[in-house]
Amino acid sequence: MDNEMNLKHSFDRKLKILILTWEYPPNEVGGLSRHVNGLSVHLSQLGYEVHVITAGNGGLPVYERMKGVYVHRVTPLNNQDDDFLAWIAGLNLAMSFQGEKMAEKMKFDIIHAHDWLVGTAAITLKEVLSIPLLTTIHATEQGRNNGIHTEMQRFIHEKELRLIKESDQIIVCSHYMREELVNHFHLSDKKMTIVPNGIEQEDVKVVPDAIFPSLKGRKYIFSVGRIVQEKGFETIIEAAQVAKDSGKEIYFVIAGKGPMLERYRKMVSEKQLDHYVAFIGYVSDEQRNALLVNSEIAVFPSLYEPFGIVALEAMILGIPTIVSETGGLKGIVKHSKSGLLMIPGNADSLLTNIDFLLQNPENAKEIGVKGKQIVKSLYGWKRIASQTVTVMEDTLINKRANLNETTRK
Repeated sequence: MDNEMNLKHSFDRKLKILILTWEYPPNEVGGLSRHVNGLSVHLSQLGYEVHVITAGNGGLPVYERMKGVYVHRVTPLNNQDDDFLAWIAGLNLAMSFQGEKMAEKMKFDIIHAHDWLVGTAAITLKEVLSIPLLTTIHATEQGRNNGIHTEMQRFIHEKELRLIKESDQIIVCSHYMREELVNHFHLSDKKMTIVPNGIEQEDVKVVPDAIFPSLKGRKYIFSVGRIVQEKGFETIIEAAQVAKDSGKEIYFVIAGKGPMLERYRKMVSEKQLDHYVAFIGYVSDEQRNALLVNSEIAVFPSLYEPFGIVALEAMILGIPTIVSETGGLKGIVKHSKSGLLMIPGNADSLLTNIDFLLQNPENAKEIGVKGKQIVKSLYGWKRIASQTVTVMEDTLINKRANLNETTRK
């Protein structure tokens, strides 16, 4: 106990934290970018020195300080390679080189890696710098694809496995993800800590008419996310078809970009559902919030969702929200209290929940208010950043204690 207290005293000075992530604002591909940004900014606000190494795109500064965070952007060694895995390999080499160069001028206390995409660089820097590695696993290849079916999926799965093994501690965002790592990687609970994603309420300054003129004066149901199969947007298309066949006036607006976007747009056109569904493509955070605030309902019908930050983004604005009863989403929403739960992939279940909210506006309002209260109390970024710091300090204590024990032997 005395030894642990002595180790605790060594954290009187603020930690220097090195964060590795393949995406960081304004370069956004999915929710990981927003998560790392929110965490980094609030760690900085708590007084910690935070350096982020991430991918550049040629048009962004190679170094800048953003909201207190030191952002270092690197160019993958084979930046023009169309093969994604080759591009990732080049990114990790560039990240490793950048990290080693930075460590010549400053001493970092811990590395915090986000997902397998930066795993090789994280493991290399852990060995070179002789400091602990903390990793947040946001999702798994097996979970995204409901199994491992191709050589590429197997390759990624092996990368995840190695990163998990080499990490001193793992953070997951939900109980669902903890169970996934236990089942897929046989990871012990002792090596895992649950720290949820965070959210902050933002001011809404634009109106949706300016983004999508045909929305003027029209009621709509809103969804947003990366346009990939696991997000369940096909269920919305099926629900729109049922609504059309039964004469219901329901209009879905879906924002986001991704590999399935054109396929879904074609599907909507072929089914003649243009007056029921619109895939409007990428929107900024400000535009997303405006679309949310002016919507009747927010819907997130994911088939696989480790956490579900998009649900928090809707709920914090007081929007009655429907989510799939799967993954981390079912841990965020309490049915009929802070939101509604639908059966994943079931269009009839989605429509039943929509009908309830539309036909019971007082209940819908109450659900929106309750959801907002819960999100603000449990998922504020200041709280999440503080929890993450505790994990970092515990990781450092355990690492030093193990080194001391090894030395005594």
